[in-house]
Amino acid sequence: MLEINYWTVLLATASSMVVGSIWYTPKVFGNYWMKAANVTPSGDAKDAIRPILVTVVVSFVTAWVLSAAVFVAWSFFGGSFLAIALLTGLALWAGFTAARFITHDAFDGRPTGLTVLNVAHEFVTIMIMAVIIGVWPPAGSV
Repeated sequence: MLEINYWTVLLATASSMVVGSIWYTPKVFGNYWMKAANVTPSGDAKDAIRPILVTVVVSFVTAWVLSAAVFVAWSFFGGSFLAIALLTGLALWAGFTAARFITHDAFDGRPTGLTVLNVAHEFVTIMIMAVIIGVWPPAGSV
């Protein structure tokens, strides 16, 4: 039976929003991102509502899938739940997120720096999610 700690899924979802808010703020990488991605803000805060809602939903799905994958990997390999969470997060990031970003960005002709920026953001996001999931296993599983 697949066991998922939904509190960690919710916290991991929230962490994704925090990481993105910091990562893409103009004083961190936001100005570079806007220039490299050719994004011009409209100046109307209402224009951000839809992308933020989409991000919340997608982040929840990512956290849920990561949590499920961690539980399956831990059930198979055993050992430290945190270590399994980190290794699973790394493998999923490399095999799916990074690989897909790099492929699509290459065909889209996006600047390499933009690809590196976005792939690094996803790495940080997934690894923070993995830490949250890994330090709070489902009740009765560990």
